[in-house]
Amino acid sequence: MSGMLEGKVILVTGGSTGIGRATSTILAREGAKVVIADIQDAEGANTVEMARAAGGHAEYHHVDVSDYAAVSALVSGIAARHGRLDGAFNNAGIEGPTAKIFDYSVEEWNRVVRINLTGVFICIKCEIEQMKKQDGGGSIVSTASAAGLIGIPGASAYNAAKHGVIGLTKTAALEYANRNIRFNAVCPGFIETPMLNRVTDQSVKIRDTLIAGVPMKRVAQASEIGDAVAWLLSERSSYVTGVALPVDGGWVAQ
Repeated sequence: MSGMLEGKVILVTGGSTGIGRATSTILAREGAKVVIADIQDAEGANTVEMARAAGGHAEYHHVDVSDYAAVSALVSGIAARHGRLDGAFNNAGIEGPTAKIFDYSVEEWNRVVRINLTGVFICIKCEIEQMKKQDGGGSIVSTASAAGLIGIPGASAYNAAKHGVIGLTKTAALEYANRNIRFNAVCPGFIETPMLNRVTDQSVKIRDTLIAGVPMKRVAQASEIGDAVAWLLSERSSYVTGVALPVDGGWVAQ
């Protein structure tokens, strides 16, 4: 039986680890040709092997999403090799430091916003450029966060950037609905990824406190986010655009 993304060419940024890795593997399993972009080359190569083992086509490219020329060249290259770009998962991001605003350096603010928000803008801009040239439009999903829907003390730049991703997603959805290019954001809660481990600093107490605040009383597996992304990238969500979808065990519903 064919997968729901059979033959589609899909770009995944930040695909080397965590949600990006899990999603890339799911997309490959569902029949997509997956182009993984990241700056963690060894991990990226591992993701390619996992995606291929899942039965799909995968390739890796070293790209910094905050570099417009590099992203533009990446998308142009995808079109040259594969003929089109059907979908994209703009997932590259960093968490930044934990500090109150007064103690948060301007340099760290700029770094987090550059990658988490400007990087998404650059990717969307380049993806639109290609999708406008082709029949059938496309579907673009960007990683926001539950922190794009609520505030979390100590993460001002991350919160601001992820709120910005949602605003950008809604704006793009309205601007390109008549071109059949759909834009949605996925908003993960606490996920079993290297990023969560860094944030909790391997502290059982901090981790237990986070889990206690989730109605479902557990963190998600990265694949649970990947399944939502795969649906948003597929024709099964063909009338869905401009949505910020929480995948968080009910956390922001409280």
